[in-house]
Amino acid sequence: MQELIREKFDILEALATSQSSINHCQFEAKIHYFSDTASGAWRELVEHGYINKDGITCSGLKMLEPYRVKRAIFVAAGFGSRLVPVTLNTPKPLVRVQGKRIIDGLIDAVLAAGIEEIYIVRGYLAEQFDQLLYKYPMIKFIENPAYNETNNISSALCARYLFSNAYLFEADLLLRKPELIRKYQYCSNFLGYHKDRSDDWCFTVKDGCIATHKIGGVDCYQEYGISYWDEESGRKLASDIKEAYEMPGGKELFWTQVPLSVFHNHYRVEVRECSEGDVVEIDTFRELKEIDKAYDV
Repeated sequence: MQELIREKFDILEALATSQSSINHCQFEAKIHYFSDTASGAWRELVEHGYINKDGITCSGLKMLEPYRVKRAIFVAAGFGSRLVPVTLNTPKPLVRVQGKRIIDGLIDAVLAAGIEEIYIVRGYLAEQFDQLLYKYPMIKFIENPAYNETNNISSALCARYLFSNAYLFEADLLLRKPELIRKYQYCSNFLGYHKDRSDDWCFTVKDGCIATHKIGGVDCYQEYGISYWDEESGRKLASDIKEAYEMPGGKELFWTQVPLSVFHNHYRVEVRECSEGDVVEIDTFRELKEIDKAYDV
């Protein structure tokens, strides 16, 4: 099947996911391309029958199919030690914030995007995740027996054959902007927001792609734990994660270091820019109390 150039993908994706019809001028305003670039792509899509006056056609949807996200994988095996005491009896993704489990917001966004193949890699207090099946019966669990002996690379190792055309989530994130989870993705990418300075995991970027991945930096993008991996990158990760895990010190790696540092030259990963606050990671019990006053007792 013909590969779509970026401009054509953006037009088809906008039409396929819009809740109402969108005309040429509205589209240009939405995706911020120069008029001649958008107009040329639009015209070619019309000529090939991928869009018409009513929007995207069946042929257009067929062209988008290779870019459809097939599944979502949640890394949820860890202890959540910085959220003690609340995590002594509850895995962090199942902690309730303002009455709702943290992971529910992520799963709801995935389902709203039409993605129903969902996996959760679990370890600490694994049986407690069974409660999710009452609301989300489509969930499948992957067991990580090594969760307490390694960093989260062992969770990635357990799920590595599922990474192609998949979202990967850290399961303990509050998603404040669920529309960030979209049905179609053009290429491998990581969510991030620009900061003048960061003391946390961040990216430096060159030509829109991640150039370096490290703790602390200036003029960088703060890492959010939500990424997408296209078919080719997913296949590479399946072998690269295993190789990195078996290296000296490999069990101490975070799985993100495999494609972004250890085997950086194997991948081209874009930064999908969002705004600070679109996703919130609650790192400590103090931060939990600041967000949800019910814990401040």
